[in-house]
Amino acid sequence: MSMTFAEMKEKLQSRLKPSRFQHSLGVSETAVTLAKRFGVDEEKARIAGLLHDCARQYPNDELIAEAAIRGIAIGDVERETPLLLHADIGARLVAEEYGVEDEEIQQSIARHTVGGSNMSDLDKIVYFADMIEPNRDYPDVHRLRQLAAEGTLDEMVLAGLSQSISFIVNQGKLLHLGTIIARNELVLKLKAARS
Repeated sequence: MSMTFAEMKEKLQSRLKPSRFQHSLGVSETAVTLAKRFGVDEEKARIAGLLHDCARQYPNDELIAEAAIRGIAIGDVERETPLLLHADIGARLVAEEYGVEDEEIQQSIARHTVGGSNMSDLDKIVYFADMIEPNRDYPDVHRLRQLAAEGTLDEMVLAGLSQSISFIVNQGKLLHLGTIIARNELVLKLKAARS
């Protein structure tokens, strides 16, 4: 089953709250802009950006059950913050409900919330687009948008991961290992590039 982008959009709109759907459109457009800038497949960025939050159709209190149905690992961090599971569930849901079999798109959706090891450029673009799309409004979003215009992809994502870690620590919540691994890899990669 293969759907057009317009069909995906229509289906997504029928399943998400209006504000979440608007956010998804913003991420899709931002991901395309970043894909153009960094030479990444624009169509994959457009689809991944649109569908990155497709699993938000489920209420938070259903995410653990939805993950279990799909055999997705549920650790202490996910039990403490079930919302994180929407990324992994979404990666499966795009195949189940939207006919998206592309593994790069699926992986970028799985990683858009906490990152992960050896992030691809598409992973990084969807992760960062989610943070800076036009509907986002939080302290420092302007600094991250500035980086999107001037920085390298790795510098941008490192700043995003660092900001995310600070926010989570300040809230007294558990850090996901994927976020720490992704940040450490980028710190080492950028350090190696400078030396």
